[in-house]
Amino acid sequence: MLDVLGLEPDDERVYRTLLGQPNSTADRLSDVVAVSQAHVDKALCRLVEWGLATRSADERFTAAPPAMALGALISQRRDGLRRAEQALVTFAEEHRAAMTGSSITDLIEVVTGVDAIRHRFLQVQQAARTQVRSFITAPFVALPPDENTAEPMALGRGVLFRAVLDRAVLAEPGIVQDAIDSQRNGVQLRVADHLPMKLVLADADLGLVPLAVTPAGEPGAVLLHRSGLLDALDALFETVWRTAHPLELSGSAAESPLDVEFGPQGPTELDRRILALLLAGLTDLTAATQLGVSPRTLHRRLRHLMDMAGVRTRMQLGAHAVRNGWTEPL
Repeated sequence: MLDVLGLEPDDERVYRTLLGQPNSTADRLSDVVAVSQAHVDKALCRLVEWGLATRSADERFTAAPPAMALGALISQRRDGLRRAEQALVTFAEEHRAAMTGSSITDLIEVVTGVDAIRHRFLQVQQAARTQVRSFITAPFVALPPDENTAEPMALGRGVLFRAVLDRAVLAEPGIVQDAIDSQRNGVQLRVADHLPMKLVLADADLGLVPLAVTPAGEPGAVLLHRSGLLDALDALFETVWRTAHPLELSGSAAESPLDVEFGPQGPTELDRRILALLLAGLTDLTAATQLGVSPRTLHRRLRHLMDMAGVRTRMQLGAHAVRNGWTEPL
């Protein structure tokens, strides 16, 4: 747990033991922690050096209060991270200046192979300071959405995520639940009829565009640095985003497929998800499969919603749903 502060596992075990057993000798700690004497001695030296423990004249050790000792270490790490962020901005500006007038080979990096593309995909998101924008299309070659470990970390740093999904992606197994989880974390999602490519952009500085497979059968991609081409992709994303259909699936906890009683006050959470998927262009069968209900249940709920709205066609239902907030746009 404390490895993020630079402590090693033995350091943490010894410190935890000292918290409950002050004035302990190194021999006593070695017996309790079940760690070799040499490792305990090293851990105690580090703890004393870092101010996490004190040593008496008779070689007994006591843990320093966590709020004081660990609080100081955390503050030091925060200060260090702030200095690193400032250095990052400086280095980035120096890099941009050095790239001015560079050759095309300096602005475009060709990436080949699934592992290399996955690595670059995660790096691009990790490099973002303000926002990540992406086009998501099927099939998922390098990294399925549920394995994108960089997304929650970037969201935790306050990075804004916006993604446009190709309509066909919504038919992929598990994608609706992945979308619900992402939206709950703050990701904004929209749906387009067709996307021209896969794409991920970090701020206005980096872009990753997967390409067709190489003659050897390996997938390829290009990593783009700031350039006119990257500016064009930036503009392309914003154009598609403005015309894409907002997708709103997040809300309260997902309902069980058996929880299909009709509420008198308006559509249930399941109803809202049915409407969201149908408005996004999914077929009845695909929407029912994604939500874990039968097509018959889906049709019954649509019929009830039409009666509730006082309309006769699905087109009228869709218009009524949007006007009355039955599906909430982003």
